[in-house]
Amino acid sequence: MSAIWPPAGLGIAALYLWGLRWWPGVLLGEIVVNGQLLLDDSSFPVGSLLGQQTGNMAEIIVGALLLRRLIGPGAAMDRVEQVGGMLVALGTATAISATVGTVSMLAGGVVDESDATEFWRTWWLGDTSGGLVVLPLMLAWAQDPLAAWRRIRSWEGAAVILAVTALGVVAVSTEEPITYVVFPALIWVAFRFGAPGATLSIAITAAVAIGVTAHDVGPFSQQAIDHKTLSTQLYIAVAALTTLFLSAVVSERERSSRDLALARRNEGERAVEERRRIARDLHDSVSQALFSTVLHTRTAQKALEQDGASPSGRVAQSLSAIAELTKSVQSEMRALIFELRRDPVHDGLVSALSRHAASLRAADGPAIKVQGPTSRLALSQGVETQLYGIGREALANVVKHAQATAAFVRVEAQNGQILVEVRDNGKGFDPGAGHSGHFGLDSMRSRATEIGGRLTIASNPGFGTAVRVRIPAETDGT
Repeated sequence: MSAIWPPAGLGIAALYLWGLRWWPGVLLGEIVVNGQLLLDDSSFPVGSLLGQQTGNMAEIIVGALLLRRLIGPGAAMDRVEQVGGMLVALGTATAISATVGTVSMLAGGVVDESDATEFWRTWWLGDTSGGLVVLPLMLAWAQDPLAAWRRIRSWEGAAVILAVTALGVVAVSTEEPITYVVFPALIWVAFRFGAPGATLSIAITAAVAIGVTAHDVGPFSQQAIDHKTLSTQLYIAVAALTTLFLSAVVSERERSSRDLALARRNEGERAVEERRRIARDLHDSVSQALFSTVLHTRTAQKALEQDGASPSGRVAQSLSAIAELTKSVQSEMRALIFELRRDPVHDGLVSALSRHAASLRAADGPAIKVQGPTSRLALSQGVETQLYGIGREALANVVKHAQATAAFVRVEAQNGQILVEVRDNGKGFDPGAGHSGHFGLDSMRSRATEIGGRLTIASNPGFGTAVRVRIPAETDGT
């Protein structure tokens, strides 16, 4: 009996990938193999042979059906539940073959009852180990071999495959206790090349172990035949399961990172679309209402003039005040709509803060100086938007609460970090004291946390305030 039986995994993979309608081809292969067995040993019981063939066909069909039920179609061995489902399906299917085959051999007198348990174990482990080598390899490569090849086609891929081969040979070519020295290379593959690299490395490791042991070399070859077979089977099974599960965990982590990045991009796109919707609604409702108010005010003023009312009368003065106030609100509304229609940091963080500081100065705010690099920072637009929000909130606090005459905004790239600082010469406050209702501070801290930054506030009563946020320059916002 072979140490491992790869045809079990090959048959299950074929029916899983291409459909149960291919079962006659699997049966034909079984007939050819069993026919060769009869030619080699004409005394072999035909009944036992037919029982073995029945068990093998049941193994492949049941294995394919269980695979489809447990992991669904199109599985690529890149999820932990897929590897676990495959293991359950394979273990169950091979147990059927081992049980039917052992009973058939007992009935034909090929195996003694005292050896039945060991015979069943060897059969089951042989089919299971062979399935763990071939089945994941087929699932990971057969559906899109070009994509699988591109995943490992690199100098690093060649190096890791060479390392797996070399360490696999070393592991089973000496009697020293270094059998599992190949595992670091298998872990390397699992982390870097996913299921395609992992399954290929498992196949190489199994082929090397069997080939070396078959030539009576290494630790397995020095054992009794039953122990030799068991040791080889367990070595292959442990290597395969460890590599497959680790590869699946790494693939899930990568997929989670990609999904999170996509979700954040979609969130940003939805935020931009929402800003545009709000701008459109403001233009179509509030802005038009303000325009109508201006027209009605002018109409009322003209009616008063026609009635001979004095321009200095209370009604005339109130109408004039309403007109001026409405024009001011109209101007602010146009600016707000304009800002909502575009991303405030479309031309960079420093430019956005400079525009905002200019608008505050124009509205009788304190003198604000903005200093920073003229080139774009090493940050994504999403991170710049969050930093702009922090800077805008800090400047709003300067205008509303600090009673400052001057403020200074500094943006600086230093030591692999980006620093944004807003400092003023206002009255200051005690950052350690509670400030109920001041949601701006919580907002700034929340924004900094979301982009992996650290926000600090330095202030003392009478000595102004400095708000600083630092983030890594390599932050990409994903």
